[in-house]
This record gives sequence, C-alpha cells and structure tokens, in this order.
Amino acid sequence: MATILQIETATSVCSVALSVNGKTVALKEEKAPNIHASSLTLFIEEVMKSADVSYANLEAIAVSKGPGSYTGLRIGVSTAKGLCFALDKPLIAINTLKMMASGYLSQHPNFGGLVCPMIDARRMEVFTAVYSHDLAEVQHTHAKIIDEKSFAPELQNHFVAFIGDGAEKCKPILDHPNAHFYSDNFNSAALMSELVDEAFNAKSFEDVAYFEPFYLKDFVLTTPKKKV
Repeated sequence: MATILQIETATSVCSVALSVNGKTVALKEEKAPNIHASSLTLFIEEVMKSADVSYANLEAIAVSKGPGSYTGLRIGVSTAKGLCFALDKPLIAINTLKMMASGYLSQHPNFGGLVCPMIDARRMEVFTAVYSHDLAEVQHTHAKIIDEKSFAPELQNHFVAFIGDGAEKCKPILDHPNAHFYSDNFNSAALMSELVDEAFNAKSFEDVAYFEPFYLKDFVLTTPKKKV
C-alpha cells in the first residue's frame, strides 16, 4: 500500500495532500501571497495528523516540479528533498501543467477536446502546454506570449479548455467560440495522486541530491523604481 506525501507550491496556492494507492485521503491548502515559507511545514504536519499517518510509514515524497513561481517552487522542492533525506524516502516529481490537465480531465471524464493549462508568468506571458483528452502531449511545456493568433489551429478544430491562474487574463484576447475558460483551482496537491501512483509503481524516482525545479525561465531580480 503506497502512502505518499504530495506538495504543490508552483503558484500562490500552498497545497499538501496525502494519497494511498492513488487516492487522496487528506488535504490542506490555502491561496494567499507569499504563504509558502510560513505555512508549508505546518500544512504537512496537519495533513499527517489528520490522516493519522507517521512519517516512517510514508513510501515516497512527491512534489510539483514546475514550471511556476520561482520562489514557490524553490520552497516546495527544498522541503520535499529535505524530507527525502531525513526519512530516506524516494522523490517523485510531477510536471505542474500535466498535473493541472490531469485534474481537469478527472473532473470531466467525458471531455473530448484539448486541455490548455496556463500559469501566470506576468504581463501577457504564461507557462503553458496542450494536452489531448487522454493526457497525451500536443504542445510541450513552454513560455508563451499570448496574442489574438495564439492557439489558432487548436481552436479551429477543437474545443479547448483553458485552465489555471494564467487563463483568466487571456480570456479577452482568445475570443473564439471553441475557447472555454475555467476558474476552478487546478493547482492542488490532491490532483497529483493518480500521476504520483503511476510514477511510484514505475519506480520513476528523481536523484534527490541533484534534482532541481523546472523553472523554465531564469529568475530575474527587478529593482523597484524610486519614488519621486
């Protein structure tokens, strides 16, 4: 029986879940700015206590690896790696966009179109990918600046579900009858469970010592403008 602790911190949502054989049995999450550093370890403790599971009984630690917020990913992955080292457990890393698409498809089992998860990357740029109804990758993970021509071939031939915190800002631009937007939270550790279980059974583990988040873009430090 695979009992796995799951961490998702790629966006402003701080989310921790516990799964058993691919089923979520406990969840603690909250959406707020800059919450990860102060709340992640507390959420982990709450989830473990609510499920009445000891750390020794965990089979693995799973983390949403990105793309997403540089700071959020760094905190999530560092915490996951620390637990792996301390408990001598394997690390599982799940692509954040694939997790989001999987979550949407699990909630819409009869969906036959394309799923386009989007994570806000500031201005009109998003981290995105496109998946088919069976979670096959149609467009690989990439950073994309959205304009009126974005996803034109996909929208011409398919119903496209745009999800994630980057989708809402694109809604006025992607004005097409086949474009549909969903505001539900798809950045939840609860949505990792099936993918994590598949990875665990396939023994698809990361090298804990060398694993790094999938930032996709380099972190750029900006200096606030001086007030006049």
